[in-house]
Amino acid sequence: MASSHFERFLLDATVPDETHSPLGPDCLYGLYTSWCLLHRITPVEDRVFRSAMQRCGVDPNSSRRRMAGATAADYLLASYPDTA
Repeated sequence: MASSHFERFLLDATVPDETHSPLGPDCLYGLYTSWCLLHRITPVEDRVFRSAMQRCGVDPNSSRRRMAGATAADYLLASYPDTA
């Protein structure tokens, strides 16, 4: 079970990915903010988020993760509103 909301975010909204282009730091943070909105959690600032990801074992600059689940759909629709 996830012990922090950051770990819960990683479990709910991302999956490991060694073969495709991983999420960059800006996309990872954007996905996190979408996840927070869906779960009615106030997102932390980017620098705090990056530190939390490091503590969770994820390097935001080389995350080796990709989007998954409902948060991915929300993030993509928010990022490209003309396609909805």
